Amino acid sequence: MLRAGIVGLPNVGKSTLFNALTSSKNAESANYPFCTIEPNIGVVTVPDERLWVLKDIAKTNVVIPTAIEFVDIAGLVKGASKGEGLGNQFLGHIREVDAIIQVVRCFIDENTVHVAGKIDPLDDIEIINTELALADLSTVEKRKERVSKQVKSKEKNALIEDVVLDKLTELLSEGKPISTDNFNEEEIPFVNNLHLLCTKPVIYAANVSENDLASGNEFVDKVKEYAAQHDAQVVVISAQIEAELVELSPEEAKDFMKDLGIESSGIERMIKSVYNLLGLRTYFTVGEKEVRAWTITAGMKAPQAAGVIHTDFEKGFIRAEVTSYDDFVSAGSYAVAKDRGVTRLEGKEYVVQDGDIMHFRFAV
Repeated sequence: MLRAGIVGLPNVGKSTLFNALTSSKNAESANYPFCTIEPNIGVVTVPDERLWVLKDIAKTNVVIPTAIEFVDIAGLVKGASKGEGLGNQFLGHIREVDAIIQVVRCFIDENTVHVAGKIDPLDDIEIINTELALADLSTVEKRKERVSKQVKSKEKNALIEDVVLDKLTELLSEGKPISTDNFNEEEIPFVNNLHLLCTKPVIYAANVSENDLASGNEFVDKVKEYAAQHDAQVVVISAQIEAELVELSPEEAKDFMKDLGIESSGIERMIKSVYNLLGLRTYFTVGEKEVRAWTITAGMKAPQAAGVIHTDFEKGFIRAEVTSYDDFVSAGSYAVAKDRGVTRLEGKEYVVQDGDIMHFRFAV
């Protein structure tokens, strides 16, 4: 399952956001640093209104959405990569996730202390990014030591990797972004194998007060400007409001959001942003037993998409019966969709599209 890590400085709202994301009270929330001692983990379904439309068409009571695992990680501080605060053990937890949600404090509250004694979102971002870069630099240095013997022996792969490690050392030392543009096709696999923190996609969660949720504030503007320059996404969210929303019924929550001047919850936008950030797509299987969403990566072909259900589906793939979501909903049933000619048979080279209704034919 895909994982997203929630990180940030202490007291920026990480645990409150995690509790709201998972509709739980699993992460203790308190007005002091390091109240999260071990990483809290929660599985969150990806909101997709299409599932409920398909449920009515299929006349089934079983709906299985796709999901993302969220990990709430203890607050980092300046010097974390060298053991400050709770140390670099938490950087290891970040290394295991697919994407990073960096919660940035964009609210003023005299009753909630800030670890640096001031509200400066760009400074907060810089502290976190510096610690991630320093941790990566340590990883690169250790790896360089390990391959030194193979380099002396002139082993081909070791020589390539050594060049990669030198490039990474330079980039990380100068605080420059690590991009595939910095490496050739032969070098990229060596970069990927290191699972560097600085290469993970990032969403900045600009945590604001209730009054700034609809329109944002000057802190949010700074975060958005920074994100635009660093190929990252921003979601404006009020962790405290989200915590209140999960306590309400769907109808009450809708009215509450209307009063706040927002159309959807920050949690819904956050989950969808993670899903999109990772380049994921959804296809559906629809039947009387269940309607189910399946997660694939953009550009995945039919056999590989079938393999998400079961490896035998991929190995024995013959063809796929495909109907687009809009055509299927318009038809109202498989039978009508076939009569209209909007259901088609696709082979091994078909690239599955988001929202496709799929039925696979395979031979074991």
